[in-house]
Amino acid sequence: MNAFRIALNELRRLSAGTLPKLAMAALVLVPLLYASFYLYANYDPYGRLDKLPAAMFTSDAGAKDSTGATRNVGREVTGELVKSGTFQWHEVSEKDARDGVRDDKYSFAIGIPRDFSTALLSSGNFTPQQATITLTTNDANNYLAGTIAKQVADQVRKTIAEKVGGEAADRFLVGFSTIYGKISDAANGAKQLADGAAQLQTGQHQLADGASQLATGSSTLATGLNTLKTSTAQLPSQTQQLATGAGQVADGNQQVADAASLAASASADIQGKLDGYRTQLNTDLHNAGLSDTQVNGILAQLDQLRSPVDQANTKIQTANGDLAKLAGGARQVSDGAHQLASATPQLTSGIAQASDGANQLRDGAAKLNDGEKTAVTGTDQLASGANQLRDGLSSGLSQIPNPDDPTRTATANTIADPVAVTANGVASAGTYGAGLAPFFISLATWIGAFVLFLLIRPLSTRALTAGAAPLRVALGGWLSSAVLGIAQVIVLFAAVTWLVGIHIAHPLGALGFAILVSLAFTSVVHALNAFFGAVGKFLGLVLLVLQLVSAGGTFPWQTIPDALYPLHIVLPMGYAIDGFRHLLYSGASLQILGDVGVLLAYLVGGIVLSTLAARKHRVWTVSALKPELSL
Repeated sequence: MNAFRIALNELRRLSAGTLPKLAMAALVLVPLLYASFYLYANYDPYGRLDKLPAAMFTSDAGAKDSTGATRNVGREVTGELVKSGTFQWHEVSEKDARDGVRDDKYSFAIGIPRDFSTALLSSGNFTPQQATITLTTNDANNYLAGTIAKQVADQVRKTIAEKVGGEAADRFLVGFSTIYGKISDAANGAKQLADGAAQLQTGQHQLADGASQLATGSSTLATGLNTLKTSTAQLPSQTQQLATGAGQVADGNQQVADAASLAASASADIQGKLDGYRTQLNTDLHNAGLSDTQVNGILAQLDQLRSPVDQANTKIQTANGDLAKLAGGARQVSDGAHQLASATPQLTSGIAQASDGANQLRDGAAKLNDGEKTAVTGTDQLASGANQLRDGLSSGLSQIPNPDDPTRTATANTIADPVAVTANGVASAGTYGAGLAPFFISLATWIGAFVLFLLIRPLSTRALTAGAAPLRVALGGWLSSAVLGIAQVIVLFAAVTWLVGIHIAHPLGALGFAILVSLAFTSVVHALNAFFGAVGKFLGLVLLVLQLVSAGGTFPWQTIPDALYPLHIVLPMGYAIDGFRHLLYSGASLQILGDVGVLLAYLVGGIVLSTLAARKHRVWTVSALKPELSL
């Protein structure tokens, strides 16, 4: 009796009668019922979040932003959330929201407090406060709903931060544009100021040249009068000669008076020019955009520099009057030369006074000259400073950003959200159900193998009694379960792909791998039942539980406790899940030889253990004839 005949006899036994046929069909459909219904129910739960009831409330009182406009950001956010339709939003009061979450009417609630807008807009007024939103969850309703709510709240927070940050950055950049315009106006005013200062500098140099000429003329006059004084020292003894020379003195004095008149006229002309320059400077500074206070300050400094010139002009005008009187006196001297002899002391005294006045005129003209030199220096500094101001403002203007509207908007958005995530999925499951498919297909295959041996006998008693070879008996007992296991995975894959709609990247490879998984799992469960008898069924259930917690079907297996790592490495379901992931998802690596090798090892190991069990059961014992436990 060969192994195939033993397996065929077992299948005939299972199909003898209507109820056995129905039972065998049910065994084939068990993995389908387990995996396909679960995957169907959880195919895309995130795509149906709009069915999840959630509450939204706002107490925001609004606030004014930096431009003075009234904003109610809480109301804006609430409207956008409700309109988004991501959840089944219900806008209610704060009390109704909290009560609804407590009573399982709403899965969670998001609330916005009264000072929300005030806090969000506080940075624009340099009184920064952190705005808050409240999230109310109830794990007694559903733990995952609370987890989803936390992700939603974090996304809402991020969206609000990007929105407010973008607006703040845009206002910041607009401020730069405003500064740019003001600095540009100031630069133009500084250029006009520099031009006016250059004109003032030119006029001041001309005034200094005139003052220098006046000082030279005054010095010459003083020298002449001093000489006259010396020459008239012996006038009493030269009275007769004076009569002749009186006319000459009168003429000379007239020339001096004329020269002094020219000097007085020149000084008055300089004063007029200074007044004109002061008026022009006043106009230019106001045109440059300077305030009245700034203009008055500059004019005050100019008036202070001009003070020596005014004082010199006063002295020049006084000296001019004195010289005019001197000329008239000289003429009288000429007319009254004969009277001069008797009035010689008085004449000598008058000449001495004239000499002193000339010396005073010389000294005043010298002071005027010194004042003009100081004024020239100040004017040169003013011109230099105005040029530096003009150049500095022009240079600084080029360093102030002045973006256009599209650039400013793009820059503001980048400042508010500087980092973006580019997702590059090497392999994509597509949906939540597809992501769990490797785990539940593997789990359903193990369960399918487990339930087969509720009806299938692991070892044929007839073959054992007939003395068939242990390997044939083991293979015959396993082949019957292997055939039904293959039927299980074929039906399961048909339902998963056609009914549930899960896309499989490599369908033929996945189906072949599923058949290998089924053969390995039925081999292991068959070996446990063959070697341990009724206890083997319990061990198969224990292995199921151990693989549930260690296979890494939901969370990455690296996140399980370290004590469970050996179970993941030793037990076969983790390798089955890994292989299915590589075959079900597009873009995944097809390096599954390690998974295939481990499953083949379990398949062969199960057959070896079953062979040892068949050899063991060739000897009948009392416990075999009357077992202590029968399942």
